Amino acid sequence: MPDLAKEITDGARAEALAADFLIERGMKILARNYRVKGGEIDLVAREGRVTVFVEVRLRRSARFGGAGASITEAKRRRLLLAARHWLATHGDTPCRFDCILLNRLSPEALTWVCDAIWDD
Repeated sequence: MPDLAKEITDGARAEALAADFLIERGMKILARNYRVKGGEIDLVAREGRVTVFVEVRLRRSARFGGAGASITEAKRRRLLLAARHWLATHGDTPCRFDCILLNRLSPEALTWVCDAIWDD
C-alpha cells in the first residue's frame, strides 16, 4: 500500500523544484495549487505579459508511460476549467500551458515542456 504522507511530500517537493526552476528563468509565481470546483492548477506563473499555467508531474517509473503520459484527457479538462476561471477572475491575458515532468526529485531530472496543452 502506498505511503500517502510520502506521496504528498514528494508532490510538494516536485512543485517546489518546478517553481524554483521557473523563477530562475525569470518567471514570477502568481499562485500555487490554484483550486476551483472541478479543477486545479499546480502553478500559475507570469512570463512577461503571458500567464503560464503549469502542471507538475512526478513519476519515478516509466512503467505506465512516465510523467507525461500521466496527463490524461480528464486531467486536461480539469486544467482548462481552472485556467478559464483564473482568467475570468484575474483578467483575460495571453496564456499557455506548460508541463514540468520529473522522473525523480532532482533539478537534473526535470523536463520543461512549453505550450504542452491547448484548447481544441
